[in-house]
Amino acid sequence: MQKKTRIIGIPMDLGQNHRGVDMGPSAVRYANLAQCLEDLGHTCLDSGDITIPGRYALDDTSIEKRLPLISKACEKAYELGRAAIDAGEIPIFLGGDHSASIGTVGGVTHNCEVGLIWIDAHGDFNTPASSYTQNVHGMALATLLGQGSQELINVGRPGPKVKPENTIMIGIRDLDPEEKILIKQSGCTVFTMRDIDEMGIRGILSKTLNILKNLENIHVSLDLDVMDPLDAPGVGTPSQGGLTYREGQLIMEILSDTNKIHSVDIMEINPILDIQNRTAQMAVNLISSLFGKKIL
Repeated sequence: MQKKTRIIGIPMDLGQNHRGVDMGPSAVRYANLAQCLEDLGHTCLDSGDITIPGRYALDDTSIEKRLPLISKACEKAYELGRAAIDAGEIPIFLGGDHSASIGTVGGVTHNCEVGLIWIDAHGDFNTPASSYTQNVHGMALATLLGQGSQELINVGRPGPKVKPENTIMIGIRDLDPEEKILIKQSGCTVFTMRDIDEMGIRGILSKTLNILKNLENIHVSLDLDVMDPLDAPGVGTPSQGGLTYREGQLIMEILSDTNKIHSVDIMEINPILDIQNRTAQMAVNLISSLFGKKIL
């Protein structure tokens, strides 16, 4: 089925400490995302990049200084995501660090409820009170569920943007001690790497889709650090023991079969840390599978 897609670049590096993640949108475009989607029969428009000040431009990189800038960028992402959905398009957001998803998920849920599938090595469930680093990309999912900074919680519209019972975390393997407590109390469904090892991708996705069976729309938020760093080295916070390439592909293939894909994030690609754009190319391959590319 032909779909109308729209690429929206969010070159955000304010939510973490590594230079280079702001180049992620360019890396994914260089890996020919638009052409791959068009080759699959979809239309693909590109809105370019949101203008965001880089960390290098700040005299003070404290959380107090960065928070208003992150909030402003997320407001822009929110409005662009909302507009794309209203136009009947599937927005594909290119990060940038994962704090941008505070805006993207908010925007695509403005007029409808979605099932949120958060595919990430990390929980992103810290709050300013629990975080050791105070990096906002590690707070994004908690924020979307209404925990943490009120300024970020209220981006776009007041309050939480998704329900915990509609939120599935996949691939988790690196959590802070207090973050573990917050996740256990959250009501979200969590599939760690151990769960994947024991149940397999088919088992995990079967449970995921059963939980979301009453929802017509799914937002996929893909952080490339969920992949094993041997396959995807171009990320700022790599964690050993991640998804294999085929496990990632199978997740996308099964989700594609649902025909419920509403919107997509591709986050945390850092070309400076990559090898010959390998991670961005993997992202394009995964998204191609999500949009219907098949082996046979």
